[in-house]
Amino acid sequence: MTKLPRLIAFDLDDTLAPSKSAADPRMLAVFAKLLARTTVAVISGGNFEQFETQLVSRLDGVDEASLERLHLLPTCGTRYERRESGAWHTVYQEHLAPAESVAALTALREEAERLGLWEAEPWGEILEDRGSQVTFSALGQSAPVSAKHAWDPDGAKKNALRAAVASRLPELEVRSGGSTSVDITRRGIDKAYGMRKLEEHTGIPLSEMLFVGDRLDPDGNDYPVKALGVECHAVTGWEDTAEFLERLLAE
Repeated sequence: MTKLPRLIAFDLDDTLAPSKSAADPRMLAVFAKLLARTTVAVISGGNFEQFETQLVSRLDGVDEASLERLHLLPTCGTRYERRESGAWHTVYQEHLAPAESVAALTALREEAERLGLWEAEPWGEILEDRGSQVTFSALGQSAPVSAKHAWDPDGAKKNALRAAVASRLPELEVRSGGSTSVDITRRGIDKAYGMRKLEEHTGIPLSEMLFVGDRLDPDGNDYPVKALGVECHAVTGWEDTAEFLERLLAE
């Protein structure tokens, strides 16, 4: 790629930062350089607070003009935040109905228990209602990265749970999330929905965007972006992303 895309969108966990962990200084440095040159979006399964903790609050020295080029779409694009006048403002938030949240939480717990995937001693909460998304984290919200990567290296456990829950909730969107997570949103609201909203609100066509993510396989939550026809670049972790961006910015 010889020309910098007008907009580059990223997954967060295992793309810009280790799962649920702070972004590395190397990544923060190249991310800041990218923001100085083009529009950037982050669209991932985590909630807005995770975006702030892992990435945004660590962008020291990035000026407001650059931050206004940053678009944040937490909970798989079910929420959209833009920077205006020194603060983040919600463009939209697609909440699940209360009955949908209850059904999602119930199905996740019951199917995880049936499949033997409900941990007796997790690191934090296994289930989280994020308003616009319900998330299952097999080892708990605060599990160490090493334990997450060892839990289900081939994705078989998570994919079995996703399929079982999806069969019970045909009216909702059920997708594999990060290394140990399953995410549930309203039907039709996934990362492709978020990318179309970016096109609508920035005026930048999808054909001039690039998406970078670690779960572009058909079972992954990045796959809807690829299926939409957006140009994609697959990575295996944040180090891979940093190297890619350093090469891209040097061209």
